[in-house]
Amino acid sequence: MSERPVRPDDLQALGELFAPATTADPYPAYARWRAERPVARPRERLYVLSRFADCEAVLADPAFGRATDGDGRPGNLGPARRADGLAARSMLALNPPDHTRLRRLVSRAFTPARVKELAPRVEELTAELLASAVDGGAMEGGGGRFDLIAGLALPLPVAVISELLGIPAADRPRLVAWSDALARALDPPFLISEEERGRQRAARDEFAAYLRGLLPSRRRSPGGDLISALIGVHDAGGTLTEDELVGLCMLLLIAGHETTRSLIGAAVLALLRHPAELAALAARPSLIGQAVEEALRYDPPVQMVSRFALRSTEVGGITVAAGSFTLMLLGAANRDEALCADAERFSVSRNGQRNLSFGHGIHFCLGAPLARLEAAIALRQLLPLLPRLRVASEPQWRPNTVLRGLEHLWLEEAQP
Repeated sequence: MSERPVRPDDLQALGELFAPATTADPYPAYARWRAERPVARPRERLYVLSRFADCEAVLADPAFGRATDGDGRPGNLGPARRADGLAARSMLALNPPDHTRLRRLVSRAFTPARVKELAPRVEELTAELLASAVDGGAMEGGGGRFDLIAGLALPLPVAVISELLGIPAADRPRLVAWSDALARALDPPFLISEEERGRQRAARDEFAAYLRGLLPSRRRSPGGDLISALIGVHDAGGTLTEDELVGLCMLLLIAGHETTRSLIGAAVLALLRHPAELAALAARPSLIGQAVEEALRYDPPVQMVSRFALRSTEVGGITVAAGSFTLMLLGAANRDEALCADAERFSVSRNGQRNLSFGHGIHFCLGAPLARLEAAIALRQLLPLLPRLRVASEPQWRPNTVLRGLEHLWLEEAQP
C-alpha cells in the first residue's frame, strides 16, 4: 500500500467544490474529481473519496467510525462538534456499542411494516396540501404560481414526523426554523460565519429546551407517540439517559423531514427538466418507485459524509492512516460510470440501481423507508398535474453543502 502525498491542487479543488457558485450544480465538479483525483489528500489527516466502490467500502468497514472528542479535526475542514453531553450522546456521533443500543430503541418505529401502516395518513396529508394549493388558485388557470417546497415538499414530512413523535401542530414552525439552522451546521466550519454559528447554538439550545419541556406532561399522560415510548424506556431501566433521549428526538425531527423535503423537490425538478422521462412516468405510473430511486441516485439530499479511521486501512489502493478523516462525496459516487452506464442521465426506467443516498453500513438511515414512502405518494398525487406545469423561475437552492436542497421551486401552468 502507498500513501498519497498532500497536494495543494487537491485543497484548491476542495475549496472550489464548497464555493457558493457550485451549490446549484456540483455535478460537473464531481465528475472531475472522479476522473482526476478519486482518492485525494488535500491536507494532513484528510482524504476525499469520489468513487462508488471506495465510498461504499469505507461506510461498511468497521475500521472507520466516529471520532471521539479527543481526536481533533484536520484544520477547520471537519464538522464542528460540541464537547457537552447532548452532542456527545447523539446517535450520529457514536460508535458501537452505544450506537447499536440507541439505534435499537428507535428502529421499531421505522420498520417496513410500521411504515406501511403510516401510508393512509401520508396519502391524506398529501391530498390536503395539494387541495389547499389548488383551492388557492395556484394550479388552476390565471397564471397562478405554486412553490412546491412551501406547499408540499416541506409541510408533508414535517407533519408526518411530528405526528410520529407527538409534536403539536402549533409548534411545528419553530421546529422548522431550528432545523434549518442546525442543518447548516453540518457544513464545514470555514463556510459558516461567527454570526451564523451563534444562531446555530441558540437554535440547538432552544430546541433542546423545548423537547425537555415536553417530558413532564408526557410522563404524566403518555400517549402512543415515540417520545412517550422513549420516556418509558428511560424511566424503566436506565438504558437511556435524558441527554440521549433529547438527542434522539432532535435527530429524528431534523432528519425526518430535511432529506424528504429535498428528495421531493429534486424528483419534481428532474422530471420537469426531462420531459421525455415525465411522459414515460405519466404513461406508466407503476414506475414511481423506480423514479424515486433514480432521483435519490441522480441528486441525493445528503451530498457527503465523513468517517474517522480507527486504524490504518487501504482504500482505493491508498493507505489511509489511523487518525485520518475521510470525506465521501456521495453525490459524485452515485454518478460513477463504474456503477451504471450513462450515469449522468436521469432515467425513470433505470431499475435495481444501487445508491449511497441514505448511507451504508451501521449508520444507514433508519428513516429511509418512510422517506421513500412519502416521496412516492407525493409523486403519485402530483403526477396528473406535472405534465401541464413548468418551472416558473430559476430554482433557488439553500446555502447548505452537505444537506443540499431547494429553498423554493416555483411552478406555473405551461402555456398551451
